[in-house]
Amino acid sequence: MLVLTRKVGEEIVIGDNIRVKIVSIKGDRIRVGIEAPSHVQVNRAEIHDRKMVPVGVCEESVNFGAAGTAAEADTSKF
Repeated sequence: MLVLTRKVGEEIVIGDNIRVKIVSIKGDRIRVGIEAPSHVQVNRAEIHDRKMVPVGVCEESVNFGAAGTAAEADTSKF
């Protein structure tokens, strides 16, 4: 994992077409703006994890093994 330090207004560029900008910092909250092409899905981790659980399967009933979360698990077998 790459860890970077940024100030308000500074950006991080991923590839040629994704920009992550630090919009504001208030206490322990950081507002991040993300510019990405429309075909790239951008979600908070908890939303992404919910989307990774197959339809009709309760997340609590899925054994993710060592992965621990849906995002880390190989869900191709479901």
